[in-house]
Amino acid sequence: MRFCDECGSMMRTEGDAWICRSCANEEPRDSLAEAAMTTEDVQRDDGAPAVADVTQDSTETTQEPCPADDCDGDRAHYEMMPKPGGSYEVRLFTCVECGRKWRES
Repeated sequence: MRFCDECGSMMRTEGDAWICRSCANEEPRDSLAEAAMTTEDVQRDDGAPAVADVTQDSTETTQEPCPADDCDGDRAHYEMMPKPGGSYEVRLFTCVECGRKWRES
């Protein structure tokens, strides 16, 4: 795969040339460079993404009862996190007493 030096669009091959799909820029093909191009048919697993600790460097709390049956805590650290796709935000809580984490429902 090659990208156009003029506009950055993906190019296609036609005979001995690379042709830009957008601006029609034409560049000669280089068989040695093309032989060095590689493709992968698998996805790379980078592991689970890091999760932010809402209690780290946070002194703000709000009155929010802990949902854990064995905890009587009524204060929690909280943070606002955007939902995937950016449609709205969710409030994430961490109990000050037991450290349980939950989200606003």
